[in-house]
Amino acid sequence: MSKSSAKVVYVCKECGKESLKWLGKCPDCNQWNTFSEMNLNTTKAPLRPTGTAAFPQELSQVEIEAKDRAPLPLAEFNRVLGGGIVAGSLVLVSGDPGIGKSTLLLQAAASIANARQSVVYVTGEETAQQIKIRAKRLGLKGEGLFVLAETDIDAVIERAENAQPSLLIVDSIQTVYIPGGDSAAGSVSQVRDCTMRLMQWAKTHGVPVFISGHVTKEGAIAGPRVLEHIVDVVLYLEGEPFSAYRLLRCVKNRFGSTNEVGVFEMKEEGMVEVANPSLAFLSQRGTETVGSAVVPVIEGSRPLLVEIQALTTMNAFGQPRRTANGVDFNRLLVVTAVLSRRVGLKLGNQDVMVNVTGGLKVGEPAADLGMALAIASSYRDAEVLPQTAAVGEVGLSGELRPAPQMDRRLAEVARLGFKKCIIPKTGAKVNAPKDIELIIAATLREAVYKGVGKGKGDDE
Repeated sequence: MSKSSAKVVYVCKECGKESLKWLGKCPDCNQWNTFSEMNLNTTKAPLRPTGTAAFPQELSQVEIEAKDRAPLPLAEFNRVLGGGIVAGSLVLVSGDPGIGKSTLLLQAAASIANARQSVVYVTGEETAQQIKIRAKRLGLKGEGLFVLAETDIDAVIERAENAQPSLLIVDSIQTVYIPGGDSAAGSVSQVRDCTMRLMQWAKTHGVPVFISGHVTKEGAIAGPRVLEHIVDVVLYLEGEPFSAYRLLRCVKNRFGSTNEVGVFEMKEEGMVEVANPSLAFLSQRGTETVGSAVVPVIEGSRPLLVEIQALTTMNAFGQPRRTANGVDFNRLLVVTAVLSRRVGLKLGNQDVMVNVTGGLKVGEPAADLGMALAIASSYRDAEVLPQTAAVGEVGLSGELRPAPQMDRRLAEVARLGFKKCIIPKTGAKVNAPKDIELIIAATLREAVYKGVGKGKGDDE
């Protein structure tokens, strides 16, 4: 018999990097005081159950089991998953505390249970009575939904094998642990090993498993980065703290697109799907449009209309500030510099603040033109043309560049009742709807002149 030997390593709590000695700063994630000691048993038993050893197979002889996806009654959830739940898949749902992860998972579990399919909901943070209180508030009956308040991963897998559910949900992965481990629940090794056991159980039995995960203060999934490599699907639930809208965004999907996004609204009855996100994001747009522009953006496979607001104000002293909420800060700096240099707006002594309403985060460069028009509108104290949208990327020399999928963007603009759209000259050859007037602009200066015009704040 081989003798068991213990090995001490230091593991970063943020990214999972291992080191033979303690380090004050992690060289991978550049975080301070994140290394903790962990004892490794070099003769630890393998995670794979005995009797399930795999043998090499010729790829041409591998048979594919024809199993369709199991669709969820939640259409927005289905969109993000790629059409439904794949048998034997492991899905990670992460997000800030209080964002609604447990609520969304409980609603998904209840919807599957209503379809006469049993679901086991493992809770390591709450009791069964607390889950019942939430289900009652959400109007969920709970028939076919079995709640298990357990943190022992071996007990969880044993109960799941006895129940043979159609779906297993673990809320959360940071609360479960492997008995006899060298570290506490939530540590790097425990999170990694528990996820591995759930993954192997899901693949062996063909049962999909959903796990929820905490995030760090930087917004990354707590625990090692290897956790994201183990699972099949990684979903992030996003939203501003004081906004009712929640975005379910996919960042990894082995069975579908990673560009999809689902839109929900948090109400008293739980997560409610938003059937028309564009209309929801523009529902509170007032008649006063100074410093406001509408941009058609692409989120996944769907076009959305979002409102970008800007405010410029004189800075009496010190360095002028640039504040970005919902847009990339570096893109804001680029657009502000081009407006100053190529358009002639004197923004050197102006504080510039840009915000995307509804809590949506816009990352694509196609929103540059809308951002620039909103800033110019606020600076000149002149409204953007009524019922007008704008889309285009701004180059450093002041030129406008087209955005992809212009036809779909313009179709969404027309559907929401807008009559005009400012687009780059190089992207003018598009199949625009008949009731949309295209305003062609080759440069940002031309777009500002046609879309905003001159106002009280114009010094040109």
